[in-house]
Amino acid sequence: MSDTPLWVFGYGSLMWNPGFDPAEQVLARLGGFHRSFCMWSIHHRGSEQEPGLVLALDEADTHCEGVAMRVHDAERDAVLAYLRERELISAAYVEQTHDLDLRDGRRVPGLCYVIQRDHVQYCGGMELERQAQVIAQAVGGRGPNTEYLYNTYAQLEAFGIEDADMDWLVARVRELTS
Repeated sequence: MSDTPLWVFGYGSLMWNPGFDPAEQVLARLGGFHRSFCMWSIHHRGSEQEPGLVLALDEADTHCEGVAMRVHDAERDAVLAYLRERELISAAYVEQTHDLDLRDGRRVPGLCYVIQRDHVQYCGGMELERQAQVIAQAVGGRGPNTEYLYNTYAQLEAFGIEDADMDWLVARVRELTS
């Protein structure tokens, strides 16, 4: 077991459904990436025939606001195994460690799941209107793509994290599905 605490960065579904009970949770910023619906979902929020969209960390000259969650030391191996099974299901994400700037002033290394741009599921640069059209209709093994969008948005609001693209997408998807 490592002496360094394991921190996990949540920016999408990990914020509202981490799958483990964090020992500590602090708002955090990750530099060099942004939250983006840039990954086709063929398992959880869509299918191979009708893919949905899920969020990924995509490299960019900006930052991503999210939450850093410290794993209980005794649960480190179990949480890592769980996250790898969940997040690395199709190899579209790569597991990386990046410095996270915590809202309380600390800087910690954090486990991040980053999209591989050369993976077949990568779809970066898609127009917001097209994203809204896909999200409004897709359904996968874990439910409707709209549920993923709305749950993520609700958690961002609860944390006080602003994201203009998410604001627009939620409003547009609600229009499309009403």
